[in-house]
Amino acid sequence: MKSISGKKFAKILERHGWELLRIQGSHHIYCQLDNPTRISVPIHGNQDLKIGLLKHFLKQAGLSEEDI
Repeated sequence: MKSISGKKFAKILERHGWELLRIQGSHHIYCQLDNPTRISVPIHGNQDLKIGLLKHFLKQAGLSEEDI
């Protein structure tokens, strides 16, 4: 699995129906209307997300590695 930036992951979430709920500092919090899960994506410029965090976000969002 390749690592991607928080900005790119946020765009992937938006393509799959996640909406930006609010921004708190450098973290963008995403939600879905029919899903109580919240995903807090750190946006630190173009800095890549660590692989473990990326896998955790994918699991929370119900996405697979192919969706990236």
